[in-house]
Amino acid sequence: MSKKNVCIIYTGGTIGMTKTKNGYAPQRGYLPFLLSQMPELQSSQIPDYILIELNPLLDSSNISVKEWNLIGKTILQNYDQFDGFVILHGTDTMAYTASALSFMLENLKKPVIITGSQIPFCEIRNDAKDNLITALLIAAEGTIPEVCLYFSQKLFRGNRSTKMSADELIAFDSPNYPALAQAGIRITIDKNNILKQTDEPFSLQLLTEYRIAVLKIFPGLQFGIFEDLVSADLKGIVLEAFGAGNIPNYDQAFLRTLENAAKNETIIAVCTQCFKGSARIGDYESSLPLQKNGVVSAYDMTVEATVTKLYYLISKGYSKIEIEAKMQENLRGELTI
Repeated sequence: MSKKNVCIIYTGGTIGMTKTKNGYAPQRGYLPFLLSQMPELQSSQIPDYILIELNPLLDSSNISVKEWNLIGKTILQNYDQFDGFVILHGTDTMAYTASALSFMLENLKKPVIITGSQIPFCEIRNDAKDNLITALLIAAEGTIPEVCLYFSQKLFRGNRSTKMSADELIAFDSPNYPALAQAGIRITIDKNNILKQTDEPFSLQLLTEYRIAVLKIFPGLQFGIFEDLVSADLKGIVLEAFGAGNIPNYDQAFLRTLENAAKNETIIAVCTQCFKGSARIGDYESSLPLQKNGVVSAYDMTVEATVTKLYYLISKGYSKIEIEAKMQENLRGELTI
């Protein structure tokens, strides 16, 4: 039986960084050299793989729509040649990239596993080795047709994941959806939690760099600072509200902001600031201004999924009414109705 083939796409990030006089930084050619020195990757249990280094390699804080499109194009160009894909990525924006790709890669039928590490390969003690090897094995296994994030023994749906720690090895969690797989002594996949394949052909939807803002509500916030923000070229706003989608109602400037947004056809989606739970506009009186002004609930979507879903739907060319409806639909397992 022939070995499976996996394509590794290296974007940059801690996992392949080396020490420089200015701190850890990615360096072209360094990660391929490190992998060539790993005896574990010569095991018969490891799938055949190739490594594609994107150019330039980036700290993930510099990842943007441009890089999401480049990753998507790389997968599209290599889709038929490989059984699965592993994307090596920095942790800071990993959940954003995982969420974006989950929407961009339409009718996906192969595993796309995003991983990285908190400690780079160049350090003797690191979490890079296990994360890479396990991601390779899951990608080669081929039974999870969706974009996932693997980190520290758990596989999460990409658009359900969020970074929860800057300095612990257990850096990610999926607050509103269970893990798809656990990597203990054995890798155990929960098939009940995995998306079903579609019969439609695989395709890629590229994203356009529209202006989208994320605004976090806090006690005492003066909403007047938002009024100049809402203009005709602002396509979307993600509001991080209190609790189940509540906002303070002491400031008439916010109502003017909502009215301007409606006039400019700016889509506004509301998330909860809580780690777990759902934003449900209209449950409390304090969320009524949102409900009356056409603001949509993001339910239990993460901020990362809400932002990237907005990019995706706007890039698809849908009308404002269609976008508002689809923001509240479950497209890739990103929300619970």
